[in-house]
Amino acid sequence: MDLTLAPTSTIHATCVAVGGWGILLTGPSGSGKSDLALRLIQAPDGKARLVGDDRIALRQVENQLVARPAPVLAGRMEVRGVGIIRFDYVPEVVVRLVVALTPREEVPRLPEEECHRIFFGMRVPLMKISPFESSALYKLHLALNEVCRKQEYHEHGMQESKRKTGR
Repeated sequence: MDLTLAPTSTIHATCVAVGGWGILLTGPSGSGKSDLALRLIQAPDGKARLVGDDRIALRQVENQLVARPAPVLAGRMEVRGVGIIRFDYVPEVVVRLVVALTPREEVPRLPEEECHRIFFGMRVPLMKISPFESSALYKLHLALNEVCRKQEYHEHGMQESKRKTGR
């Protein structure tokens, strides 16, 4: 597929790559997107890298949602009270999880079974999280692992089914 012809959209969000998969952090200005991304990037495990802060270009590549930083902001993050800071960054990543940053009292104790957000007609798993809770980083890792586990199970099941039926 010619990537230059793929449909694109730019949204107000922050994106971080964790273990090679993208987490798209969404919410209004001041909701904690950059703060949560900074904590992920600075975590001792070293698994997270910045994709982009503030403006994220999204495009559909085959059946996947791909995120890239806005070119003028690539490698830069606004750290409230400190300024615009340069970071190593990943130029693009497949988004596996969308996170809606939400006030703690509005986060459900148990998530809806099939909560998702639609981009370019594709369903991407969505979770609500309160970004300033001390457990927020752990919740993001758990959710991303669960989403990837389900996706791998689905893909493996489809391949196994095709192998058995010869299709």
